[in-house]
Amino acid sequence: MRDHIAIFSHHMYEYKKGLRRLVLYTGTVAHVDQMTRRLEQNDIAFHFAEVTSAKVNCFFGDPDCIEVIRSFGNKPLHELSDHEDLILGALLGYDLKQQCQRLLSRQTIELKKVA
Repeated sequence: MRDHIAIFSHHMYEYKKGLRRLVLYTGTVAHVDQMTRRLEQNDIAFHFAEVTSAKVNCFFGDPDCIEVIRSFGNKPLHELSDHEDLILGALLGYDLKQQCQRLLSRQTIELKKVA
């Protein structure tokens, strides 16, 4: 359980230092209250999305980024549209060229399914 606290705290540190605009942390449902308290104490915008009955994705960071994440609805990450997936990757700071290649690859797969 200490690993949870250390990793979550490190993500908060990176956000507060401006290294990230948005963070995605996957934790357990048992830790939601603790994460919520820490984020509220630090006045950091956040959004939880259920992964399984035992796990949640905790998005936190810039309020505008959180609003974009909320606009996707509460669907699982694997159900994001190709463009939502690209946007999420960009907001999380992933390499933009690789995100574009991923988008093109996903669209090529979809085109092959249709043909």
